[in-house]
Amino acid sequence: MKRLEPVYFALDFETGQEAMEFLENHHLCGIPVKVGMELFYREGPGMIHQLKEAGHSIFLDLKLHDIPETVRRTMLNLAKLNVDVVNVHAQGGGTMMEAARRGLEEGSPEERPLLLAVTMLTSTDQTMIEKELLLDRPLIEVVEHYGELAEINGVDGVVCSVEESQMIKEYTNLYALTPGIRLEGGIKHDQKRVATPAVAMEKGSDSIVVGRAIREADDPHAVYQQIKEEFHGDFQHHSRLN
Repeated sequence: MKRLEPVYFALDFETGQEAMEFLENHHLCGIPVKVGMELFYREGPGMIHQLKEAGHSIFLDLKLHDIPETVRRTMLNLAKLNVDVVNVHAQGGGTMMEAARRGLEEGSPEERPLLLAVTMLTSTDQTMIEKELLLDRPLIEVVEHYGELAEINGVDGVVCSVEESQMIKEYTNLYALTPGIRLEGGIKHDQKRVATPAVAMEKGSDSIVVGRAIREADDPHAVYQQIKEEFHGDFQHHSRLN
């Protein structure tokens, strides 16, 4: 099984050329990166091959959510791209998550990618839970349940907000990867549940994803290094990552 890196830079660019030029121009070659829907749907597998050739560890963030057999076959194909981390929506249910893991095992020639399950997007809050998703439980309770369901069905970790990562670490043996990371004073944009790298470390996050804070910085390389340092540079507090 492949490993989870402590910090991933979200490549939220319109084109692969923009992404590769940004990494090269700001001396970020070889850092762990997250490739999301926007970039993957435009560039396809070629983007992944290009990043792997440049030495990047890749979290392919496509959040699969479909019937179990479709997810199994999709993961079988994604495993062949030699990415390091992939994910599904926990809301797809236990059978779907188990099928995703089987697909990765069937499609991986050697080590399979880590499988994560998204609990609730960081744009979700209690009001949305109640008025739009029509769930009559507190958000934190829903996240806990999804985490337990993910663990039962062989998932390696979850994607959750920092405020929920502590609970995930207390009640499961899963990795906790947390997006919604901002530096002190940073703008939240469309994410409602955000935190700094230092708080993420304190709450038990194993890994963080950072996008805008690096991408929009005057000196992206310096900010990337600052984030790594704030998230405890040696990462000895997370022995599972060593």
